[in-house]
Amino acid sequence: MNPHWKTRFLSSVVASHGRKLTRFFISRVPDAHEAGDLVQEVYLRLLRMDRPDLIRCPEAYLFTVAAHIAHEHRLKHSTRPLHVALDEMPIDELPADIAMFETAAPEHAALQGDRTRKLETILAQLSPKARATLIWHRRDGQTYDEIGVRLGISRNMVKKYLSQALAHCRKHMEDEQGG
Repeated sequence: MNPHWKTRFLSSVVASHGRKLTRFFISRVPDAHEAGDLVQEVYLRLLRMDRPDLIRCPEAYLFTVAAHIAHEHRLKHSTRPLHVALDEMPIDELPADIAMFETAAPEHAALQGDRTRKLETILAQLSPKARATLIWHRRDGQTYDEIGVRLGISRNMVKKYLSQALAHCRKHMEDEQGG
């Protein structure tokens, strides 16, 4: 394989998607000045790839990498406490990342483990598209349009799946709290 393929590949990606990628980050980070650094991180990760020729949809791959970087950035700069009791937080505020529910206090470990399993069970009851929509929107901060492209569905269907997922989670969390 030609040793300059990475340079050509990256130049092609920058030319085709550089502006969209910058706008993607500007819409997801509080300080727009950080967007350039995050775009550079995407490019660095692309340069580390061994076989970009295996990527079937380069734009989708690029924005998936960007979504992961945006998520990592939010985690690093989050002001939220690392340990949150499920019953102290509205369902709309619950992060999709189950690891967030680990407790620091050993005496709460069993209770939190039980709550985590219940939340995992509730999420597992969702259809794959509804679960993916909820996770991608809540955890990864993706827009309805981005999720629609990933799932091959309309923006209205994304809204419908998200609404169904949130209603399902609310109902089951209320049942757990009331029972």
